[in-house]
Amino acid sequence: MEKNDISIYAKSDNYYLQLIGAYIKSVRIAQQKTQKEIAEASGINRSTLVQLEKGQPVNMLSFIQVLRSLKQLNFLQTMEITPQVSPLKLAAAEQKQIKRVRSKTKLEKVKPKSDW
Repeated sequence: MEKNDISIYAKSDNYYLQLIGAYIKSVRIAQQKTQKEIAEASGINRSTLVQLEKGQPVNMLSFIQVLRSLKQLNFLQTMEITPQVSPLKLAAAEQKQIKRVRSKTKLEKVKPKSDW
């Protein structure tokens, strides 16, 4: 673990709830939308949005709905899992690929004549 990671993990869960709430509130205000407008667009109660903005725990689905109504789902892109190919498997697959086609030998080109 790097030194930078230590400071990230030393902060409390409550700190991160406050951080998320402040982010949601600042984006909403920057978009000049009221809590009522965002709540209605998200399909949640205004009181749930108030809780979220204050950094109080809310349902994960409500959080995602608010991000969607604020057009901030890119916030979650860092969580997407991308398939990783190990370098060893990639090297093995490359070795199995046909690199070139060899010409037929002289013996294969000349067909033996049949006595039949």
